[in-house]
Amino acid sequence: MKKDWKKYLGPGPLVAAAFIGPGTVTVCTLAGVNFGYDLLWALGLSIITTIVLQEMAARIGLITQRGLAANISNTIQKSGWRIFSISLVLFAIVLGNAAYEAGNISGGALGAEIFINLPVFEIGKLQFNPLNLLIGVMALILLFSGSYVLITRFLTALVILMSLAFVISAFLVRPNFYAIMGGFMPRIQIDHVITVVALIGTTVVPYNLFLHSGLVAKKWQKLDDLKYVRMDTLIAVILGGLVSMAIVVTGVAGKAFEVNNAVDLAKGLEPLLGGNLAKYFIAFGLFGAGITSAITAPLAASMVITECFGWSSNIKGWAMRCSIGVVLGLGLIFSSLGIRPIQLITLAQLANGILLPLLSGYVIWLVNKKALMKGLENSIKLNLLSGIIWLITLLLGILSILKVFGLI
Repeated sequence: MKKDWKKYLGPGPLVAAAFIGPGTVTVCTLAGVNFGYDLLWALGLSIITTIVLQEMAARIGLITQRGLAANISNTIQKSGWRIFSISLVLFAIVLGNAAYEAGNISGGALGAEIFINLPVFEIGKLQFNPLNLLIGVMALILLFSGSYVLITRFLTALVILMSLAFVISAFLVRPNFYAIMGGFMPRIQIDHVITVVALIGTTVVPYNLFLHSGLVAKKWQKLDDLKYVRMDTLIAVILGGLVSMAIVVTGVAGKAFEVNNAVDLAKGLEPLLGGNLAKYFIAFGLFGAGITSAITAPLAASMVITECFGWSSNIKGWAMRCSIGVVLGLGLIFSSLGIRPIQLITLAQLANGILLPLLSGYVIWLVNKKALMKGLENSIKLNLLSGIIWLITLLLGILSILKVFGLI
């Protein structure tokens, strides 16, 4: 019985850790501050979308015993289309994750600043924050440990503590539950578009599709294990989505109209808990969100790099460690360019929302290849659902681009 229980514990916590990052804290707080409960429906849609896409990516990993990037590389035969596809994946995941990593590190540092006040050094246009380096080193040490078990246990513990901080905060501000239920009625206005795309982008993290499929292949090997894969995915995504909703609820209760640092994020708790206690709650949650995502982002990017080039994805191998070091290093550099952390975080989430239709399209295509899926390809109903989800993400991506360029 104990052995069967352990089979249900897979990479789900890493998936949750990836999308409950500083971007989630920031975007969900801004959604609550600016629009109240009106966009909770977007988070509900995000949860459904994430479950569907992550299950398909995980199923591909289990059946093929390869990660998503390796399957794209091995399945596409035409050289021109293959080069384009691999280049797109590398560009979107590696460079995107480097920018995302900058937001993770900067966001984690914002939370840590409440507990540790260190001076920021300016060298020309660069700003060197020792806390950024500290978070980067912590992530590097854990990743270089070479143990998926240790990484999973650390992230599971931190995600639980971080989630409790946000969920307890949401209950303590005594929200209007009738108003919360009204927030699940879909409505969208032009002013909502950017935030809706960002909410979807912060939940349905594109690199999570690659990370999940690769880790599932390492954890489970038998087709009979599919039930464990699905349960692990379902629990992780639903719990992560509830945490995101708790952050929105907390943001609604606050008085902040601009979010620049952990003190601003604490405004949501001031009505009940008082500024100091609220500040520490949010600061810990933001730090936890930053460090967990700072670990998963370079891990996912390094798996994509090694799979695209046919190198070993063993976490102790030179290829994985070099790739991890490059992505972490780029994240530290980007976070030292003097760009406001909130700008980095928000832009990363918006980029995720735009990239999602492109990368999810590959997942839907692969999961329907009979030769690849061995009889476990999508059903007609699941294809219909995934098709609707893809069209929604495509529409939102187009609207966000038009909005950025002032065309709507």
